[in-house]
Amino acid sequence: MGAAPTIRNVALVGPAGSGKTTLLESLLFISGAVPRKGRVADGSTVGDPSAEARARQMSTEVTAAAFTHGDHRFTILDCPGSVEFAAEARAALLGIDLAVVVVEPVAERMSAVAPLLHHLDAAGLPHVVFINKMDRSEVRYRDLLDALRQISTRPVVPHQYAIGRGEELVGYIDLVTEQAYAYHDGAPSDRIELPEDYREREQAARAEMLETLADFDDDLMEKLLEDQEPTTEEILKDLQKTLKADQVVPVFMGVAEKDMGVRRFLEALEKEAPEPAERAGQLGIDPTGPAIVQILKNYHQPHAGKLSLARIWSGAVKDGMQLGGMRVGGVYRLFGAQQEAAGEASAGEIVALARMDDAKPGSIIGENGSGATEEAAATLPALDTGQPMFAFAVTAANRNDEVKLSAAFQKLCDEDPSLALEHDAENHQTLLWGHGEIHLKVALDRLKGKYHVEVEPHTPRTGYKETIRKGASAHGRHKKQSGGHGQFGDVKIDIRPLQRGEGFAFTNKIVGGSVPKQYIPAVEAGAKEFMAKGPLGFPVVDVGVTLNDGQFHTVDSNELSFKMATALALKEGLPNCSPVLLEPVLAVTISIPTDATARALQLVSQKRGQILGYEAKAGWSGWDEIKAHLPQNETHDLIVALRSMSQGTGFFTWSYDHLQEVPQKLAETLAAQAKEDAAA
Repeated sequence: MGAAPTIRNVALVGPAGSGKTTLLESLLFISGAVPRKGRVADGSTVGDPSAEARARQMSTEVTAAAFTHGDHRFTILDCPGSVEFAAEARAALLGIDLAVVVVEPVAERMSAVAPLLHHLDAAGLPHVVFINKMDRSEVRYRDLLDALRQISTRPVVPHQYAIGRGEELVGYIDLVTEQAYAYHDGAPSDRIELPEDYREREQAARAEMLETLADFDDDLMEKLLEDQEPTTEEILKDLQKTLKADQVVPVFMGVAEKDMGVRRFLEALEKEAPEPAERAGQLGIDPTGPAIVQILKNYHQPHAGKLSLARIWSGAVKDGMQLGGMRVGGVYRLFGAQQEAAGEASAGEIVALARMDDAKPGSIIGENGSGATEEAAATLPALDTGQPMFAFAVTAANRNDEVKLSAAFQKLCDEDPSLALEHDAENHQTLLWGHGEIHLKVALDRLKGKYHVEVEPHTPRTGYKETIRKGASAHGRHKKQSGGHGQFGDVKIDIRPLQRGEGFAFTNKIVGGSVPKQYIPAVEAGAKEFMAKGPLGFPVVDVGVTLNDGQFHTVDSNELSFKMATALALKEGLPNCSPVLLEPVLAVTISIPTDATARALQLVSQKRGQILGYEAKAGWSGWDEIKAHLPQNETHDLIVALRSMSQGTGFFTWSYDHLQEVPQKLAETLAAQAKEDAAA
């Protein structure tokens, strides 16, 4: 069955605090989906129903709201704005047909939208901008448009032009029809005469809009060259065509809190937003084919079990059918925290599927036996959760909860795949990775409130190592007699430094059987075991041990005795080899707006980093990329510092690079701390 022509799948995205949830509430109220508007401050909105979101008065996960208005069925996904939850928004964007980028009317803050616009452009996803809170604007409307143009790789086309600004905001001019409207708080706008002092500005903005559209339409270009006036229908047709092709970015405006401009915006979504079949066609999917769905988000609910928000790309999905080897336990339309049983849904819809236990966000699942899943996976966009940049070491607050902890973490990461759990055996810690401190604190609150498991977060331990600068010889003898068979082992070894990265090497130079062959492996094993903790209190690396001589007893010698003797030799010898502490160093690539580059370079230097170079970030207007080597211990709060200097937009990627010596003063502090910990 083909996609219904009245379906509209829209995501509200944009920086935190821009008013996305308030805009959703206004759309729901105007469409009649709710009898009265909720408020974020009161925790009464359809969006952000979770306890974590309401406690912080900010979106922390995607909320879906399905409703009808006239002949149109909308599914709107309200996405978190904080960059720390960007993976949630990216997952939602996989399944929608239009993104609405909600911004505040502050030119200096427009740069915060750059990463989002870059993602939308890279995905070829049609998007419009809604400038919210226009009653608080302190700058000229054309300056806001110019600020948007500086960060968008697509031409920015104003659909409307503001009349007045800030407290003196009157309304807007529709640049398509050239009609002016006055806003009314909580009521529809009225048509008014176009103010004479705005006529010149309106004409300039409209001419610019038409010239931009003409770049994609030869017929329109010809009309403009011949000074012919295009009809309203022709302009709307061009706007629809270029928007669907992701060639332009139309701009709307209003005040969602007062419902100003929202009715006109809802009308534009109905008339101009792409239809599901068009987006599917762009991605190479035939909506009339077998059932194929893509999972956008998982919710684990205390009583209802697991619900998976999914875009149906083709076919139809019904209760009880088999998808990807799983039985669909129910098909639902979501409205915030509420669910409405649908029974079935067709291509183009976004619905929730129950009990899809193995479904993961981003995964593409097909009807059993259709064979179309692999083809769809090759053409549909994949979910990129990004590389985690912040970690807590976590321990159960109550030891009795350790068994429950594993299952709770599994559900937590199933809901939010940008979280990652790592068991660091070497440093004896469990790490929870995410995209920032707030991201992880929300996850821990959810763990406690939803899954009733409390954990204590700590700063992760750094994997320091130690090595030696010079060689030495050592002798170790282990002798024990306590009745019956005793223990005896005697070894003479040479200890030598190896090149960085060589690890551990063992050489046997025994001749004449002073240490029998069957005990040689025990000497090597004893040396390896001792390297787990050297004289400074950390694992020893890049050291070679050579067994030169030794003694044995025909009755009392055994493998354990030679292990013990080797440990004694190393305990004596390693402190004489000038031990030195090493720290892991990461190769870091920092992406930052150009106006913050100097501060980012200074930050790297303050963190004992080595700057390798910086240059303009390819494909990102107004952004730079810094490459550096940075001690791992200095990167724990790096993302916090970068975001504070870049309006929350800076980020970095990293990989392990090498070990390097720790500065003497810091090494002394770390060695003293290791001794204290060992004594405790």
